[in-house]
Amino acid sequence: MKLIQLGSVLTLIALAACSTGGQTESGANPYAPALDPRGEAVDGLLVGHRLMDAGEHELALEAYTRAAGTRGLTAEVLTALGSANLALGRLNQSEKLLRRAIEVEGDWPEAWNNLGVVLIERGKIAEAVEVFRRAYALDNGQSDSIRDNLRLALAKMEKSSYGEDLEQEYKLVRRGSSVYLILPTSE
Repeated sequence: MKLIQLGSVLTLIALAACSTGGQTESGANPYAPALDPRGEAVDGLLVGHRLMDAGEHELALEAYTRAAGTRGLTAEVLTALGSANLALGRLNQSEKLLRRAIEVEGDWPEAWNNLGVVLIERGKIAEAVEVFRRAYALDNGQSDSIRDNLRLALAKMEKSSYGEDLEQEYKLVRRGSSVYLILPTSE
């Protein structure tokens, strides 16, 4: 009897040694798939715009930086970088990038509008009014958000002598892929 039990145990051990173990498919590689050098990369601007829509501004900034590496520093890329920095609250970087975008392509209303938003945030109201006027003129009055931003900037300029007790907080609201609107916060 002991001999039969010993034979059964040895048979099970021998069969277990033949098994590959785990739950892998036959011929499957346990490592991550390799990159396909012939594969087509997704446009960094498109990825960045989608990440901005999802509220992932830091990741969007990285995608826009990759787009700058492939496309160069075009006005569209500079505006996207400036918009991502604006969303992250990096106003100095945003202002520099948006001014460079305007130097490259001075007739793009979205870049002018976003620069105006940065200037409002930085307290440069008079300059922001002029920037919004330029954006509104370039857009031929088609964009409601640019018109609303211009109205807000004009109202702020008229009330520039108010005291701290009358001061109102504002928030940025993203409209579209790269246009921002300034709205008063509700208390």
